[in-house]
Amino acid sequence: MHNGNIDHQTAATTGGVPGNREVEVQAEPEAQQPRNVSDLFVQCLVNEGVEVIFGIPGEENIPLMEAIKRDGRIKFVLTRHEQGAGFMAATYAHETGKPGVCLSTLGPGALNLVLPVAQANASTTPLVAICAQGNVNRLYKESHQIVDLVSVFRPITQWAAMVLDAAAVPEMIRKAFSVAQRKRPGASCLVLPEDISQLAAPVQAEPLPLPRPVHTIPAPDTIVEAANLIGAAKHPVILAGNGVARSHAEQQLKEITELLNVPVATTFEGKGVFSDKHPNALGVVGFMKHDYENFAFDTADLILAVGFSIQQFDPIKINPNNDKVIIHINTFTEDTDAHYPASLNIRADIKNTLVALEAELRKRTISFEPSHPQIRGLLQREYESCKADMSFPMKPQRVVYDTRRAVQSDWPVLVDTGALKMWMARLYPTYEPSTCVIDNSLSTMGWSLPGAVGASLSAPGVPILAVMGDGSFMMNLQEIETAVRYGCRIVILVWIDNAYGLIKWKMDMHTKDHEFVDFNNPDFLDLAASFGAKGHEITSADELYPVLRSALRSGSGVDLIACPVDYRENMKLISKLGDIDFAS
Repeated sequence: MHNGNIDHQTAATTGGVPGNREVEVQAEPEAQQPRNVSDLFVQCLVNEGVEVIFGIPGEENIPLMEAIKRDGRIKFVLTRHEQGAGFMAATYAHETGKPGVCLSTLGPGALNLVLPVAQANASTTPLVAICAQGNVNRLYKESHQIVDLVSVFRPITQWAAMVLDAAAVPEMIRKAFSVAQRKRPGASCLVLPEDISQLAAPVQAEPLPLPRPVHTIPAPDTIVEAANLIGAAKHPVILAGNGVARSHAEQQLKEITELLNVPVATTFEGKGVFSDKHPNALGVVGFMKHDYENFAFDTADLILAVGFSIQQFDPIKINPNNDKVIIHINTFTEDTDAHYPASLNIRADIKNTLVALEAELRKRTISFEPSHPQIRGLLQREYESCKADMSFPMKPQRVVYDTRRAVQSDWPVLVDTGALKMWMARLYPTYEPSTCVIDNSLSTMGWSLPGAVGASLSAPGVPILAVMGDGSFMMNLQEIETAVRYGCRIVILVWIDNAYGLIKWKMDMHTKDHEFVDFNNPDFLDLAASFGAKGHEITSADELYPVLRSALRSGSGVDLIACPVDYRENMKLISKLGDIDFAS
């Protein structure tokens, strides 16, 4: 239809106007879209150093997704489940020390983030969850997919709030990241309603400047008091938690223990902050029964707890009679527990505290005789007990031994929750921080597969090993597709027993019988192939080490290794530990 107008594009191209007059086309300049709240939100995230966001978009956060694309500085990792996104963000944070960020839409999407957010908060991992919400004008009533998300997330975060004012965005994002990185790190949650996200951003609103890091110094009198308590002790022991890694105080811890000749045990979450190669290393505490390391605490009169929080395990296991002097060193004061009555709380930067304590101790002549050297011998003998065992399905001790042989000391291993966690935590020698990552605060199942994706994206090219039971593996296996799509370099080692092995173990301990814990598994080779991963099935005890070693060194892609395990060793271990008596 011409309606009297000239088609300038056709005229300019073909000369199709009367007289062959050439018409020059002037392209209309693309109008710049006014900055909205979503654009300001993304600007503030970039200002906080955010480089990657894990999540699943929804209708209500389309404006935010468009802003992320327009800005172009943040990589968005599309996951297959919001729970996977949260675990990826939390593990990314654990490996980098920077807050991880995950994103969901409203209602069901946001509720899927609850578990990983709670896990991050419990394990003092900095994480910021961003949830969409419906328009403000329907939040007061029953409405499609509307859930009071602030009330949901408040009990499992350090801070949760909803953006209701465009001008508040810079302050609220700064607060969310500040809270997540407080002296007791954890999770925070920001809820962004759809209509607020599309409002025009105030012209003057800009990201807030980041504060300079603050490293608190311990009061001199508390250092003197700590040295006095240590000097008065006869059998001190050091308990190191994950706070040591968070504060990068591994070297200072090593210098203290060498100065005093004091043994060191770590929590499950603290594995690696003190090398298991060191002669003063006792291993880990936290097993469900009285383990080798517990004998050192039985005879101890003083516990120097460094970077420990009681959520990592129940203090009754190391102070059942409340007869220990406890010095608590952390960036936060510990919660109340009848079996953790700290005689002295030093709330300050852990590295600074250990430096000051070492300086004070060097003014004195304090040293202790080695205590319980047999503990290291017992651990080493158990670790090597099945190294040549050819029985199949494989014994847990052999699986742990071959895994340690195949993995370089600086490669991260993520250990899921289940019976395998007990074996890996107890026996897997660890030499560097964050190279054997265990959730023992919330003890979540199914986190390590998506966690491996987050770890891989935090350190491209470094092979990441996720060790899982078949129960936990099936909970988030869909994230194999995410790993393949983003070119992650991960290996998934699945311990197979066709049951919820840890629950079966505890049932056997309780009544010498079990029920309702057995299930069937898929064909792991076909499953791996369907996702574009490489599948490996272990059929004899001598296959695991070469297959695992080769998979870790293959240089690309995702490998899934299915390894049958004989958990009859579980009850044998309980019986053996019950027969140990160091007093005899």
